[in-house]
Amino acid sequence: MKSHYQILIIGGGTAGIMTSSMLLQKDKSLDIGLIEPADMHYYQAAWTLVGAGTYEFEKTGKPMAEVMPKGVDWIKDYASGFDPENNTVETKGSGKITYDYLIVAPGLVMEPSLIEGLPEALDKGNVCSNYTDPNHTWDVIKNFKGGNAVFTQPNTPIKCGGAPQKIAYLAADYFQKNKVDANVIFATPGTVIFGVPRVAATLNNVIRRYGIHFRPHYAPVHIDNEKNVVTFKWVNPSESQCVISEHNKIKEELSGNSYIKVPFDMLHLAPPQAAPKFVRESSLVNDAGWLDVNKHTLQHVKFPNIFGMGDVAGLPTAKTGAAIRKQVPIVIDNLRNMIKSQEIGSMSYNGYSSCPLVTGYGKMVLAEFDYDQNFIPDPKLKQMLVFDSAKEHWRLWMLKKYGLPYLYWNKMLKGKEV
Repeated sequence: MKSHYQILIIGGGTAGIMTSSMLLQKDKSLDIGLIEPADMHYYQAAWTLVGAGTYEFEKTGKPMAEVMPKGVDWIKDYASGFDPENNTVETKGSGKITYDYLIVAPGLVMEPSLIEGLPEALDKGNVCSNYTDPNHTWDVIKNFKGGNAVFTQPNTPIKCGGAPQKIAYLAADYFQKNKVDANVIFATPGTVIFGVPRVAATLNNVIRRYGIHFRPHYAPVHIDNEKNVVTFKWVNPSESQCVISEHNKIKEELSGNSYIKVPFDMLHLAPPQAAPKFVRESSLVNDAGWLDVNKHTLQHVKFPNIFGMGDVAGLPTAKTGAAIRKQVPIVIDNLRNMIKSQEIGSMSYNGYSSCPLVTGYGKMVLAEFDYDQNFIPDPKLKQMLVFDSAKEHWRLWMLKKYGLPYLYWNKMLKGKEV
């Protein structure tokens, strides 16, 4: 096993595989090592559809050996620490590995312990999460007999910020079609259903169509799996009191730091999420515990030979595969310029991200936006006869279910332009 690489990459997820593929396509002489312990690589964007019973979980994964680019040294190990002053990464089993340039892209990790009671409840009984076991989510939805179906997300950044509401819409659609008497509640610590106004207008109509009870400013803090009660903290300091209308078993009266108990017959949530422990305990993170990179160049703010992207990066945009697709060319341009001249390139990342918001079986909205929450749809959508992707469209559903998985496995991971 080599102990030094010209370019060392941490993470065999979307960012790591796509970057190494694209680098080698541009220059096969590059000496690249990639640290990744996992045997399987998953296309997690399809897990929403798995949780709704319309996609097979087995089709979302491939052996890591199949997606690892030829010409990359796969270091099948865990990264465990950094010594950036000495251009060194520590690993659990392979010792210290040094580098000329480092790309940090290990993604993020689930931290269910940040919500009291969640570790004991998660993926058991009527508590489920597409982030951890989408097959269990589908079991819960199809066996749901009625009552309160609560969907929520934590007060931390999460991958694919729209995913917790997508499964709420799909479940609500399923309940309507199957005449299940459900009170569907979507509770979020956020202030609005979505940050892009044109998309939010469509989603507010979707909420009304399904009769979903939207609860902004709700942060889940405790789950009582025995009593089937989830406790939320009211996190809107600007309003001292708010009374929300009663609906069946739900009545909440809120003030400053109120806690609200909501009974549930099924609960779906995104667990709290964080950068991997070896990253957040290093000198490479910002105050919030995410990799501290320049939001336009993706170069580390302290160590110029380190770059970062993907879910681990402390960027003020949504953590999605679509964001990575736009981040990778920036990192590659900067890295290749650094190798040639010790100066970064001129390309700049504008915060582009995309959220395919499935709003029902056969319906989808595609939210594409930048750092400033501008709606910036891809002009190629017009070739699909989609002229307003802020509206629901069945062609977008087809893109989500069939087009995007194909592009992921056959284009993105192979370093081809999409």
